[in-house]
Amino acid sequence: MATGGQGRVGDGDPRVHVETVEEWADWLAAHHADATGAWLVTWRTPTGRPAPTYDEAVTEALRFGWVDSVARRLDDERSMLRFSPRKRGSGWSRPNKVRIARLEADGRMAPAGAAVLAAAQADGSWTLLDAVEDLEVPDDLAAAFDAHPGSRERWEAFPRSAKRAILEWIVQAKRAETRARRVAETAEKAAPGERANQWTPKA
Repeated sequence: MATGGQGRVGDGDPRVHVETVEEWADWLAAHHADATGAWLVTWRTPTGRPAPTYDEAVTEALRFGWVDSVARRLDDERSMLRFSPRKRGSGWSRPNKVRIARLEADGRMAPAGAAVLAAAQADGSWTLLDAVEDLEVPDDLAAAFDAHPGSRERWEAFPRSAKRAILEWIVQAKRAETRARRVAETAEKAAPGERANQWTPKA
């Protein structure tokens, strides 16, 4: 059952434990306009207890203009996934665009979700990640690869997921100088076979 407002994790977002996608949809309908985020708590598959699928949970969130982010294991029986209102200007992944198309075809978009979609289509963020999804190397990164021998070959050897993550990191830069730094780091690190934008623990 939904338990919005009970239990806090880190930043104070409520935990919402549901067993059906309908319960999750009901919580979103009631709280999407006033909540700043929530942890969707569900039973883990080995428990055999009912829970909405990832696709169902994300699809319902998109209806109301929300999006998923961080996933965590809560305990041996439960996991949780953070959802929050989509930030204006953030890029849309291809899987989420497919979900939106399905929602529109079924006439299931809520007004809040439709408003977020319209804003994204107006400001260009709707198509921001299209080239990223196709793993297209932008011109500035291609030039940086040319300036660092071996970087392009090693870049091509990276897994698709790694290349996609780095390309998204580059295109999401808000300022030209930030993008330039990210492009340079990507090429410089690719030359010896290293990946840019990798978290490293402090010594």
